Amino acid sequence: MILTAKHGCGRRAMDGMEMAESTSMPPLTAIVEAFEELVKFLQSHPHNSQQKQQQTLRLDTFCQASTLVSILFSCLGLAFKFAEMEYVSKVEDLVEASKTYDTLESLLDFDVANDTVKSPGSHSRNLRRVRQGLDLVRALFEQFLSTDDYSLREAASTAYANVCAPYHSWTIRTAVAAGMYALPSRDQLLVNLEETHQSAEKKMKRYIQASRPVIEYIDRLYLSRNISLDW
Repeated sequence: MILTAKHGCGRRAMDGMEMAESTSMPPLTAIVEAFEELVKFLQSHPHNSQQKQQQTLRLDTFCQASTLVSILFSCLGLAFKFAEMEYVSKVEDLVEASKTYDTLESLLDFDVANDTVKSPGSHSRNLRRVRQGLDLVRALFEQFLSTDDYSLREAASTAYANVCAPYHSWTIRTAVAAGMYALPSRDQLLVNLEETHQSAEKKMKRYIQASRPVIEYIDRLYLSRNISLDW
């Protein structure tokens, strides 16, 4: 099922593919359910290194789930505008690529064969950046839930420092640090997401749990092809 999230941060539909069905729900619900579906697929097709069997995940299905995450960046306001713009552009590139490549594996294999994995603008490089975006949201949720006294600025700053900062230039890191002061309060973020403290906590925990196997799956694609993750 293809999802369109209805929310107070603007409306972003699933672009680049025909919609068979559409359902409106709070953004966190749409995101969590989409990633839990990805995990169900990965669990039903386990990785077997001894028999050299790899999981294969359809690129268009991955893009459907990943597009929904852009809603969260828009809910965080100007401070994460850089992340929203970069993330959305990379997902849109992968959506376009899904018209040519059926799976994440075939996309990566093409760039490996042409020695363009790390080339600016390559699909494999953009997949790597989308993976970082998913991990940034995971880290943000973990920090957000770590204590009720933790401000959203502190949570976001820690998440960014751990996930994205090592790969960004000094100029970008400085701009992000300044933008952190424009983040909404914890309560305002919950209003933007159409959640209560209790409902948000449950869904954030579900995303943390569901996103990990997807992130680890993407990392294995690179590592199994002798591509390091330090870029």
